[in-house]
Amino acid sequence: MKFFRIAAGAAATLALALAVLGSWVRINGAGMTCPDWPLCRGSLVPELIGGVVLEWSHRAIALTVGFVIIAAFVAGWRVRREVAGVVPTLFALVAVFVLQVAAGGITIHEANSPRSVVLHWGVAMALLATLVFLALLAFLAPRPGTGVPAIRSGSPFGALATATLFAFVTMCIGSYVSSSGAGLACTTFPSCDGTLAGASAPQLVQMLHRLAAGLFVLAALTAAVFAARSGMPRVRAWAFGGVGLALLQIALGIANVLWRLPVPLREAHAANAAVTFIVFVIATFLATLDPLVARSELQRTPYVAEGMRRA
Repeated sequence: MKFFRIAAGAAATLALALAVLGSWVRINGAGMTCPDWPLCRGSLVPELIGGVVLEWSHRAIALTVGFVIIAAFVAGWRVRREVAGVVPTLFALVAVFVLQVAAGGITIHEANSPRSVVLHWGVAMALLATLVFLALLAFLAPRPGTGVPAIRSGSPFGALATATLFAFVTMCIGSYVSSSGAGLACTTFPSCDGTLAGASAPQLVQMLHRLAAGLFVLAALTAAVFAARSGMPRVRAWAFGGVGLALLQIALGIANVLWRLPVPLREAHAANAAVTFIVFVIATFLATLDPLVARSELQRTPYVAEGMRRA
């Protein structure tokens, strides 16, 4: 179990670093410094100069993540009879990882076209979410046979899942805005150069991103209210943390527009987006796993369970 926790935690951490670095590669215009795939400029280790450093480092970390994921899969398979939900999560992990490798190749084949970038980022976030779920299973270790708890009235699960979905959609639209060069299609805030929806396709996409971001913040605040009433301290803490990060994300987005997309701010905006999404993923999973783990604890301590039944 210890090795499973180490491998799953390391895989999730490295996947987050990989996603953030990948966004930085795009932001710094280094996405095509390795124009071929899986090699880079015809060699396994090219001359590391300029943007090649970023792109090659991204690929090197991706390779490392692959090996760590294999380790996490093997470790998870060994404890599949001890931890509920591990087997379907492992199969989902394999499927999403294969899709992510293919998406990486597609971005090179299509020279980082906006649609390929959106696909690559979206699958990267799905892979990261799956690894986070696997890590949560490793550390919380719900026992098989406890069953999946029903989503009771007033549970924060639905609100948190909605906020997580809005975060995902907002990020995907944002990746299209960035990769299509529409980051400064609207040079004012909150309007778009005096219009509500913009006067061109790039402006429309920019305003759609802003609309999605606003809806995400509203969904995050709603989820935090439900979490505060849930009686789940860990869920409440993660939900509140997610709201703080969501508000920071809005501030970074506004600053990027007003200050004309300085690279450090763009990098911070991309990194915070990934972290915000994962915080809501964790809160959503905990909203489901916490009752399951509590039930497992009662099974591990039958005397306590008997006392609760008598009470």
